[in-house]
Amino acid sequence: MLLVVDNGSVYTKSLLDCIKNLDVKFEYHVFSDVPSLDLGKYSSVILSGRRKNNSEMNMINSKLVRHSLDGNKPLLGICYGAEILALTLGGTIKKMASPRHGLYAVQVTKDNPLCSGDIDAFESHSYMISKLGSFFIPLASSTDCKFEVFQYGDKNIFGTQFHPEMSTDGKSLLEKFCNIIQF
Repeated sequence: MLLVVDNGSVYTKSLLDCIKNLDVKFEYHVFSDVPSLDLGKYSSVILSGRRKNNSEMNMINSKLVRHSLDGNKPLLGICYGAEILALTLGGTIKKMASPRHGLYAVQVTKDNPLCSGDIDAFESHSYMISKLGSFFIPLASSTDCKFEVFQYGDKNIFGTQFHPEMSTDGKSLLEKFCNIIQF
């Protein structure tokens, strides 16, 4: 079963609607519920974006990243979820010169199971991943964000700097991630 963690993103309802349309068995919980959950019953995790910084949220999401890596469980980090994924495993983030909001072109630079070619991605962030840890593989970039999509080695652990739930191409990426987790 997929665990969807809500970190306060304004786009969580759209994310949940997308997953419901994909007919994937999942549970939705706000991040503060996670410490009381039996994580062993979940086969995969999606970490949503966020509205504001919260140290408890950061700690909980970082533990979920480690749990997924240690248990070889697929994980998709979206926007903040991608940032905490990168930070937890050796990367850095930085404030952007100006925030990004809206559709932007993203170029896929390496073959991967989630996307190919050029995709339209919905961005809504003022921070970006500035460096990835050594085990990450960059998969896609845009004019302002070097790490739009990335993967942890050969594991099914991915990050997207953008919100896939908010564009047609992004919804296709979500569907491909959900197809990975169902096998």
